[in-house]
Amino acid sequence: MADVAGVTGEQLKSYIERIERLEEEKKALAEDVKEVYAEAKGNGFDTKVMRKLISLRKMNASDRAEQEELLDLYKTAIGMA
Repeated sequence: MADVAGVTGEQLKSYIERIERLEEEKKALAEDVKEVYAEAKGNGFDTKVMRKLISLRKMNASDRAEQEELLDLYKTAIGMA
């Protein structure tokens, strides 16, 4: 393969193939996650709430506390609290 702007064709092809493999793995993982949500839903769990919990667990404690405080503030502002 030819060199183009200092990048060998073989090197470029290698990157592209690696990305393609990773994209396939990502697609398979997404399907696995979808199946777990379906299983949880089948057992009576609310998947929207589960997704929110997962989102909250990804945050550090201070970010989570800040978001919860803002939610409480906004709820109070519109008369929900």
